[in-house]
Amino acid sequence: MSSEKLSSEKTEKARMLAGELYLASDSELAAEAMRARELLQQFNQTAAADREGRRAILRQLLGQVGEQPSIVPPFHCDYGIHISIGDRFYMNYGGVILDCNQVEIGDDVLCAPYVQIYAATHPTDPAVRLTGRELALPVKIGNNVL
Repeated sequence: MSSEKLSSEKTEKARMLAGELYLASDSELAAEAMRARELLQQFNQTAAADREGRRAILRQLLGQVGEQPSIVPPFHCDYGIHISIGDRFYMNYGGVILDCNQVEIGDDVLCAPYVQIYAATHPTDPAVRLTGRELALPVKIGNNVL
């Protein structure tokens, strides 16, 4: 089989995670994004003192969660399931992680208020952009990063 044919058999999600052009309006991706929005709504409405409740929601929302995570609401992401956070990860108010591809964050990482981490990007060719296809590349942040 040619690689062109193999590529055409991929799902939009597989294309997205492979760093290829994909359609974000795909029904599978839309369902995963809706799941994330519902969990984010719960997370962002938790009581300030309910740290364990927040952590429980993070464990449902994110792909991998290390020990003692702390994300201060409001927090926003695309899918959640493509995010991996290490031990003692801290993100202050207003954090955004656009996880259209894998976002891997190490141990002991501290994020200031309104930090934004984007796996999402767009084609630079206007003709390709007009097709509605998007692009996403993986993000990896090591340990002990401020």
